Amino acid sequence: MNRLVATTTLAIGLAASAATAQTVTMGMYGGSWEKSIREAIVPAFQKQHPTAKFEYVLGNSTDTLARLQAQKAKQEIDVAVMDDGVMYQAVALGYCSALADAPVYKDLYDLAKMPGGKSIAAGVVATGITYNTKAFKEKGWPAPTSWHDVADPKFKKMFAMSPFSGTYGLHTVVMLARVNGGGENNMEPGFKAMQTVGPNVLTFPSSPAKMSEAMQAGDVLISVWGSGRTVALANTGFPVEFVYPKEGAVALAVGVCPVVNSDVPDLAQKFIQHMLTPDMQTILAKNEGLGPVNKNTKLAPEVAKLVPYGPDQVAKLIAVDWDVINKNREPWTKRWQREVER
Repeated sequence: MNRLVATTTLAIGLAASAATAQTVTMGMYGGSWEKSIREAIVPAFQKQHPTAKFEYVLGNSTDTLARLQAQKAKQEIDVAVMDDGVMYQAVALGYCSALADAPVYKDLYDLAKMPGGKSIAAGVVATGITYNTKAFKEKGWPAPTSWHDVADPKFKKMFAMSPFSGTYGLHTVVMLARVNGGGENNMEPGFKAMQTVGPNVLTFPSSPAKMSEAMQAGDVLISVWGSGRTVALANTGFPVEFVYPKEGAVALAVGVCPVVNSDVPDLAQKFIQHMLTPDMQTILAKNEGLGPVNKNTKLAPEVAKLVPYGPDQVAKLIAVDWDVINKNREPWTKRWQREVER
């Protein structure tokens, strides 16, 4: 009789546990980011919330935005992770809910607080130049130092950058415009510079994973990429380094937001808060090269030297004008498709 009661009680307990399980669907990057979230950030969260389960919808920022647009009648994604420029679009289009108040937000640098109170930066990286140190040494080439270097003809069919739809690709054209006398309000010099850069381009990788593959294959020796992505590739033992160009590297915030009409709104909010705690910020810095946005994060010296760390270093990054960019992004993208990536 006792055995029957015990068995029945166990069955009821398992059923109750299954009934309370909730699934958080994250729309986010793939590659090393997925590995860090899946293997480090989520397990730490599940210790506090053991019934939480996670599913992942992977893609670059514009892929995630496109899914939010396609599924606006019934959103599949609960937490969206996107580059800052695309996140601004998502907020403007009404896909993000207001962030719930929580103590952790008081510990963040102001740069983490995106306009509108509906998204937050989980970290910041720099867009600059990544190069294969072993190949450069073998060829006797000095390390790149300037945005102008990507147009050097010695890099013919050895250079890679993301397409204009990706943040790194957009940053490239903006910076080529800036160093050639233009900028966000005058992109003509940037597109003109791409005519010189074009012969150097071997590929326009559409994702971080494809960029990593191109670098590791030895076909691409120099690229415009993020400091965080470079750290992740270097962590595999591949000989790459990130360069902050002398004209300045571009600040790229990794934004995260709770998606409207989520069926697990409380868990979505709590997971975002979890990502911002010092322990998780340390993991993202070490694994992904994300500069911490929580002021209380303490990094080991070997990690701190690889990421934008502390207010002084972050202040040196160039912030692009997303208001101007997002107003013009569609015609610029059409021009890119017409003139560059044909």
